[in-house]
Amino acid sequence: MPDFLIAVKQWVRTAPADDFWIWSIILVIAAIAGFFLAFKNIQSKRIIEDTPTSKIRSAAQGYLELIGHGQLMEGQPVVSPLTGTTCTWYDFKVEEHRQSGKNSKWVTIRKGTSDELFLIKDETGQCIIDPEGARVTVANKSIWYGSSSNPMAGPALAKKKKGFFSGIVVGKRYRYTEKLLHPGEILYAIGLYKTVGGAGAQFDVNADVREMVREWKADTEALMKKFDTNGDGELDLNEWQRVRDEAYKHVMEKHSEQKTMPPVHLMNKTNDRRRPFILSALPEDDLVHRLHIYSVLSITAFIICGSLSTLLISLRLTS
Repeated sequence: MPDFLIAVKQWVRTAPADDFWIWSIILVIAAIAGFFLAFKNIQSKRIIEDTPTSKIRSAAQGYLELIGHGQLMEGQPVVSPLTGTTCTWYDFKVEEHRQSGKNSKWVTIRKGTSDELFLIKDETGQCIIDPEGARVTVANKSIWYGSSSNPMAGPALAKKKKGFFSGIVVGKRYRYTEKLLHPGEILYAIGLYKTVGGAGAQFDVNADVREMVREWKADTEALMKKFDTNGDGELDLNEWQRVRDEAYKHVMEKHSEQKTMPPVHLMNKTNDRRRPFILSALPEDDLVHRLHIYSVLSITAFIICGSLSTLLISLRLTS
């Protein structure tokens, strides 16, 4: 360790200013990233631990946790563009290995994430999942290599040629990454749960009336044609009241129709950073354990990078 410190001090004193400050800034950024990742993972872990599991049929409206199995909805199946695998959700990335002189790097040339709706089912019912904005954890992530931007084979046929060096040596300069949620797979979900329709459906009449009036105002010509009864090119107080009355009538008719429909349960993102939308193919205990490990690693990165950057800068300023 003393030899290491001597070498560090020597580098700090002799390194060109540009090199020194670039590495110092990298360490500071890494420390900040470690802090925020640790906070994010600890927060998610505590929320998962503190939120009781609900049954779909009896779940209250709002932020809650469901455990069941993922299923496809009726109609066209969800298919991963990379391997053609039928799934409930996918995320994929294609990278190309590029070399310039002594430097080389992987550059993303194509990627995509599914936003198709799918179902979570438990023994009491089913709920539609809108995965947009979710933090998704899959059971297994596939990484393999090939010689074209479109893989000629899936990860199962490429298992024997994994890794950075094997792909480069045989000329396979493309790397493929695919994450999938599969139909029938266990699914943990925590997010904003709401029920649309059904006899017990609740509505915000005033908000819906305002929204309908706003939509009508977007088409000024149609609005004036229907409600400008005196033809002066403007809507007076009485005419605006007719607009609101007509919107109220349409909203109440729409609500009546929705109450006669079977209830539809939906879970999606919350738009509240303190309440993450999480989907996981891992059981709850495994997910909590993984978040705990990520938190420890992030805190460690924060301490090491923060301490090292502080040491380097202080040595530079005092040398």
